[in-house]
Amino acid sequence: MVTAVRYLGPNWYASVMGTAALATAGAALGVGGIHELLVGVWALSLLQLLALLAARALHWAHHPDQARAHLLDPAMAPFYGCLSMALLAVGGGTLALGRDWIGEPAAVALDAVLFAAGTAVGLAAAVAVPYLMAVRHRVEPGQATPVWLLPLVAPMVAAALGPRLVPHLPAGQARETLLLACFAMFGLSLLATLLMLPLVFARLVTGGPLPLALTPTLFLVLGPLGQSTTAVGAFADVAPGVVPAPYDGGFGLLAVLYGVPVMGFALLWLALAVSHLVRARRQGMRFAMTWWAFTFPVGTCVTGAAALGRHTGLAVYDWLAVGLYGLLVVGWVAAASGTVRGLLGGALLAGPRPVPAGPLPVTGRTAPDAVR
Repeated sequence: MVTAVRYLGPNWYASVMGTAALATAGAALGVGGIHELLVGVWALSLLQLLALLAARALHWAHHPDQARAHLLDPAMAPFYGCLSMALLAVGGGTLALGRDWIGEPAAVALDAVLFAAGTAVGLAAAVAVPYLMAVRHRVEPGQATPVWLLPLVAPMVAAALGPRLVPHLPAGQARETLLLACFAMFGLSLLATLLMLPLVFARLVTGGPLPLALTPTLFLVLGPLGQSTTAVGAFADVAPGVVPAPYDGGFGLLAVLYGVPVMGFALLWLALAVSHLVRARRQGMRFAMTWWAFTFPVGTCVTGAAALGRHTGLAVYDWLAVGLYGLLVVGWVAAASGTVRGLLGGALLAGPRPVPAGPLPVTGRTAPDAVR
């Protein structure tokens, strides 16, 4: 077991996020008849989280050299934001679904613990990873990928899920403080994303398509878009009676005036990402852990569309949420099945392949044989 976790990176937390998103996004639809199934999916995400936390603890304890190498790798370090989002996603599902399994008092306590831990880790990652990129990593504009957004989105996840705890706090200062703290994290993450996203888009349009294995990461851009729409909807849900007038009504206006155009851009980006994905599949893209990007970013768009349905009263957003959830289910099945096959085959936990010491020998084949 100790040897098996040597190459277990923080990117594995994305699988927890994807499973939790499948559960919580389904709960946001409010469709009857699948609630018990969704509770089971949430329980699976909790078991995944516990198993992965234990495995990562072994990784840090027995392979600190590899753990430090991940921090100093500009391609891997941003995934430390996934630890925060995994904690937050499972915690958010606790109040929505887990209360049916463990009871409301235990659900509130567990969500509070996971929210506090996830928020602390997310804020630390939002500072530490860009700092490492600036002073320790050596990155070029042409290396920009949507993965760079991960540590910056983590505070937005906290902002979207924190309002669920507001009604469980004492009325007055405590509730207003948590709500406005979530609003501050919304602004922190949004502005940081607006700084980073132009680098990603510029890389895409000037440097050509991403490598095949990284093409699924284009779906990560949906994360801050859908999660921020979800967040403003959550603020509007709990603001009445928590913040004084007229600010409580202002959150309701923000939910619509911000959410509608941002969801429009999310749909534009979804079409762009799907187009790149179709191209990559035609060129032979194979399974990689990046396929989990098909899950949790789409899940945020499901909850964002459901929030717009609540606050606008328009059925089109409810149908949009259902359609996006269907896409989420397909993405989760593809990512989960690929992960299980990779684990059973041993490929996902294997170390990097050795690089040949010298050039391959030249044979005396004819040109047509060499092409084959």
